[in-house]
Amino acid sequence: MRRIYICHTFYHAYIACLKELNLGEEHRGEATLMLSRMSNDFGSLDERATRSGLFEKVVMYDEKEESYFPELKKLHTDKGNMVLNMLQRIRFTRRFGKLEAPFVPVNLREYDDIYVFCDSDPIGYYLSTHKIYYHAIEDGLDCIRYYDTARFDNRGNFKLKACLAGLGLIFIQNGYSKYCIDMEVNNISVLDYPCKKYIEVPRAGLTEKLSGEDKEILTDIFIENKDAILNRIQSDVPTLLVLTEPLCDLETRERIFRDIISEYGEIDNKKAVVIMKPHPRDVLQYGALFPQAVVLDSKFPMEIMNYLDGVSFDRVVSVFTVPDAIKFAKEKIFLGEDFMDRYEAPEIHRQNEQI
Repeated sequence: MRRIYICHTFYHAYIACLKELNLGEEHRGEATLMLSRMSNDFGSLDERATRSGLFEKVVMYDEKEESYFPELKKLHTDKGNMVLNMLQRIRFTRRFGKLEAPFVPVNLREYDDIYVFCDSDPIGYYLSTHKIYYHAIEDGLDCIRYYDTARFDNRGNFKLKACLAGLGLIFIQNGYSKYCIDMEVNNISVLDYPCKKYIEVPRAGLTEKLSGEDKEILTDIFIENKDAILNRIQSDVPTLLVLTEPLCDLETRERIFRDIISEYGEIDNKKAVVIMKPHPRDVLQYGALFPQAVVLDSKFPMEIMNYLDGVSFDRVVSVFTVPDAIKFAKEKIFLGEDFMDRYEAPEIHRQNEQI
């Protein structure tokens, strides 16, 4: 059976690799990995993934955001009437899907199984418009638990909108599209709002049976220079790993991470060595702004560090990145919305309760 994984982040590509490795050696080289360049610079990941032999081919996808098509702007005008607004949204869904078509680099109808991470992106509209069935996969580990984008983006008359999406008239991500067969989530029990298409596929299960060779394949795909990383983070003093994220504006972002280092940079009454792992979409120049810190390459998912022998941190701190999958830290601190209330209006990063 031919499979394709449509990925928007390094983490998506990592999960795609795990799913393929779990199928066994006899299925290697059957699937296609498609990397969207819309929001990420994947560097040379495509070359390393191709060399690994894990995939039949790796293709790049020049996915286009809504703003790329000026004609779509008029389809967001408030008509002052729910019925008229909904008719306009139906037109928007279909038009956006058609405009996206020339940029899709493969014939998706040739595949038996299409796996899509983050179907809220334009590819979701393309699949809906062209009536192509697919499997959705949770964007990040338990991310719907912390931010249910389908409900937040469609707050107000959500049940009606979900019904229209189920009929294929409009598009809603995360399991509500007519053409979404199912949606893999890590843990259904932690989700406040059930969806009939959710299926539980624990991420931990994807890593339990990895062999030493499998781990070597993963680190070779995602890390260009493993020895350099090992040399930079080994230390006899306490270590603090800070996971950055593209939060707020650049000036506020710098203040956020300075505050984190100030608050959490002492461990057992000792000043820790600070290691910063920039998010792949974070453009703040941490090397220049934080010369006292060891700044790692941004172009690999943090989970890959689980497979580097000898790597261990005393403490890891993140804001919105869920650290549950991290096995290489003694202490994990997730700051969340309460912490961010110090830097921006709470309603910016909190879901509207009326959904």
